Formats: sequence, structure tokens, C-alpha cells
Amino acid sequence: MPPEPTLSVILITRNEAQNLEDCLQSVRALAWEIVIVDSASTDATLDIARRYGAVVASPSDWPGFGPQKNRALDLATGKWVLSIDADERVPADLAREIAAVLAADAPDLAYKMPRLSWYCGRFIRHSGWRPDYVVRLFRRGEARFSDDLVHEQLLPTVPVKALRNSLLHYSYLDFSQVLRKTDAYSTAAAQQAFANGKRSGLGKALGHGLWAFVRTYLLRAGFLDGAHGVALAISNAQASYYKYLKLWHLGQAPMKKPPEGGF
Repeated sequence: MPPEPTLSVILITRNEAQNLEDCLQSVRALAWEIVIVDSASTDATLDIARRYGAVVASPSDWPGFGPQKNRALDLATGKWVLSIDADERVPADLAREIAAVLAADAPDLAYKMPRLSWYCGRFIRHSGWRPDYVVRLFRRGEARFSDDLVHEQLLPTVPVKALRNSLLHYSYLDFSQVLRKTDAYSTAAAQQAFANGKRSGLGKALGHGLWAFVRTYLLRAGFLDGAHGVALAISNAQASYYKYLKLWHLGQAPMKKPPEGGF
């Protein structure tokens, strides 16, 4: 356990037994406290969390990613907070850099770190995925998460300084996981857009999907990531297409019940 100032590591989880052990092991030497807010896990997630001495909360509802992370933040008691996802890891060089920040205890600063993400067999270094700075380290009371259902952001009230070493993000281990996340995130994004008054149509869905491919593969140099760059550009196109397709569906009048027999 590190000396003062203390660090609370906060996470939200749902069926993260595959990831959580490695995640918590990577922050164990840094964390004075681990806080986990879990959403109805049915695997060994909670057993792993308790084995690491985590403070665990299990609310019955799901308010979205941003509000759920604020719940974890509200349970933290350390002077500093590190927000991390279960599929992320803090390697040794980043841990040393974070430890130096804690030792310096500089006031009125939050810290962002570059993130190196894994996509179905390799780390992606182009395609718009690098350096992918994320603000994750801050003094408690100097940042809150946005209320977004998905793609939430940490909103610090103080200036942000960049760290040098990368957070590792094992975002997509295989293509089945890509499909599951594409479905879940596109649904949440469509619901959020609909609630904000946005509407769509088939043409808009097709256009956004095509633009996502061009942006990823050409403008953001996805071609430098080889075959994985092609696959990622297609995944991004699908995610964008389905987001706007689902938004179109939400804006339609309620569909009549299909006739008996489906015809």
C-alpha cells in the first residue's frame, strides 16, 4: 500500500471475470483502495473483486456508463482517483509514472495518458486509435463523468497534463466480441441520440457508414495497420451504420404486430 497521498482505483463491471484479475493485478501496488460498481454479474466477477479487497456496490438499475461511473466515484475516499476499465491494464512504466504524480501531489492538475488498444490479435497504432489520450487520473472532487449513456467523458475542472507512458486496452479479443459490442454500443448511442432530438433515415445510415470506413482507413491511415486496419475500418462502418439505422427505427411509428405465421 503506497504512502499518502492515497489513490482510489474505480471501475464499473458486468461479467468481467475474464478481464478483472489481470486488471486489478496491474494496479494492486498503486491502489490504496479499489472501488467496483457491478451491474448484475453472473460470473466470478464479484468473487475476484472481493479477493482483492475491493469495495463493491451492486445497484439494481443501469443508468448508463457515465452515471454508473459517477456512482463509483462517489464511493471513493482516496485523495486521488484513477478510473480504469476492466479490459485495461497499467503496465509497469505507467505505474511508475503515476506513482511519481502521487508523490509530487501537485494541486489543481488532472492527467491524461495515451492508450494502446488491442484489436483481434494485435495492437493498433493508426486508424485513429493512437495516441487516444484519455483523462483518468485526478484529485477527488476535481472531475465528474458526463451523464452520457455511452461514450461518457471525464470532465475535469482543472488543467490537464499529459503522461508519457501508455495504458493498455484489450478492447476486442475476437470478432465475436466485436459483433456483441457493436450491437450494444450502437443501440445505446441511438437511444442517446434519439433522446437528444436527433433523427435518421436509411440514406443517412448508409452515408455515415461509408464515411466511417473512409475516415478510418484512408484519412486516419488505417491501411498502415495491414489486414487488421481493413477489418477495423469495416467494424467502424458497421457501428456507425447500425447506430443511424437504429435511430431511424426509433423515429418510425410503432410497427404493427406481424400476422400469425409471420406472413
